[in-house]
Amino acid sequence: MREKWMTRLAKPMLFAAAFIWGSSFFIMKDALDALPVQYLLAIRFTTGAVLLGLFCGKKWRVFTASYLWRGAIIGAFLYLAYSIQTYGLASTTPSKNAFLTAVYCVLVPFLYWAFAHVRPDRYHVLAAVLCVTGVGLVSLSGDLTVNRGDALTLVCAIFYAAHIVAVAKVSPGKDIYILTVFQFAFAGLYAWIGGALFETFPAAALTQSDVFLPLVYLSVMATTVALLFQNVGQVWSDPASASVILSLESVFGVLCSVLFAGDQVSARMLAGFVLIFVAVVCSETKFAFLRRNRFIKS
Repeated sequence: MREKWMTRLAKPMLFAAAFIWGSSFFIMKDALDALPVQYLLAIRFTTGAVLLGLFCGKKWRVFTASYLWRGAIIGAFLYLAYSIQTYGLASTTPSKNAFLTAVYCVLVPFLYWAFAHVRPDRYHVLAAVLCVTGVGLVSLSGDLTVNRGDALTLVCAIFYAAHIVAVAKVSPGKDIYILTVFQFAFAGLYAWIGGALFETFPAAALTQSDVFLPLVYLSVMATTVALLFQNVGQVWSDPASASVILSLESVFGVLCSVLFAGDQVSARMLAGFVLIFVAVVCSETKFAFLRRNRFIKS
């Protein structure tokens, strides 16, 4: 009975995670108007670590000291990815930030090739070509230049891809929930250090309701709840479906930015969004769902 219910709930959980993450782009854009980047991330990751740590409960019995260095490594990649993405968001639109970040899905196989010597297949190459074309349509201006925010967002995609590869290298044999707690904890620690060195603590801003509520949403929903939904959803659904649903994060990011933040999307940008999305689906699923449907019909 439990397996039946979890199977039914898996895909709605994945859709919820993709929507929460997609909606967080324009919410984070508003929060950046009042909070400096490092302290925004420090509060977000620290809150996520505490909440997820409380959720783990009896899972803490498996803790060993090796979780610390593993969490420090993957937390560093996560911190760099989020930091650069957030700085990029300050100089571009939430919709472009959402879609350019999705480039990391295409980069993962190539980074994994560099570290594990596993050659990408033809679908990964096709995805890379589609993605580069889409990125050009989205980010290049009329004089064929890329603005600072778009460039930073593309760099952040590299660190997101590196983070996924690092997790694949250090997580085998470890409880993913406990490892994620330390990942968040170290990412928060790095952000606190960055804030102390380069920023002024925004004490006054934290008491304002228009800042506090978005910060709660980012910390609780976009960091803790969405991660749990992703983990549970992936366990109880097939990988191909899960990856396609989660890649909708960028689509939800654009929709929310257009509906709630007033972003303007040109025909050229829309074409670029479509190409990036198709590239993500190609890289993550190799269009297996199309081949399966054709086989069933025949």
